[in-house]
Amino acid sequence: MSDSFGWDLPIITPEALRRLLKLGETGSWNIAGLGPLEVRGECRIGRLLMTHGAGAGQDSPMLRGLRHALAGEGVQTLAFEFAYLQQMRREGRRRPPPQVDRLVEELAQWCDSVSHTDLPKPWFGGKSLGGRVASLLAARDTARGLVLCGYPFHPPGKPERLRLAHWPLLACPTLVVQGARDPFGSRDEVAGYALPGSVRFHWLEEGDHDWKPRRAGGSTQAQLIDEAAAAIVAFMAAHP
Repeated sequence: MSDSFGWDLPIITPEALRRLLKLGETGSWNIAGLGPLEVRGECRIGRLLMTHGAGAGQDSPMLRGLRHALAGEGVQTLAFEFAYLQQMRREGRRRPPPQVDRLVEELAQWCDSVSHTDLPKPWFGGKSLGGRVASLLAARDTARGLVLCGYPFHPPGKPERLRLAHWPLLACPTLVVQGARDPFGSRDEVAGYALPGSVRFHWLEEGDHDWKPRRAGGSTQAQLIDEAAAAIVAFMAAHP
């Protein structure tokens, strides 16, 4: 996998990070005890603490494009990688993620590190597994809001194994941005789910789990990413 995310960064403490964020600084740092963090954009609409999928990190084309589009529209993105993926980069080989409860605790630590009494509370969100982790933390500790990109409602080919047990506890504004033909939960499948009233969907026509359309669909992944970013910005702006 690529090692371009978080490579050779200055190490700072979480306390120093909070001071930088309060001053409006953006950039990339290695946070002592946690790992690399990339901060993009001004916080005109809100702040979004972004996770990643199980096997691809923050340097995936989808997440790179989404962070760029969001930052350009006034959503400050704060992107990190879980410890297991940092280890994958160091070792140069793939490894499975740990138990999801461990990732929830790790996300809670990152949330503490980027939170400041003088700054808006961050929304939680991210891609696939990372979105599931974000929703679990929001169900446990509450959250300002959730942005779930390609949520893994079930493993591909196993629609009976739903990952929705904690969803009745989600009280915050929640936007799910999903490809209409996502094998982890297509539009037709999701239509039959009983979900909280706080949840809204934006469906990307022809999009798959990585928001890639069919070749004959008439659109590109970049176009779907821009469409997703516009939907996220509008949703966050509607829930200040």
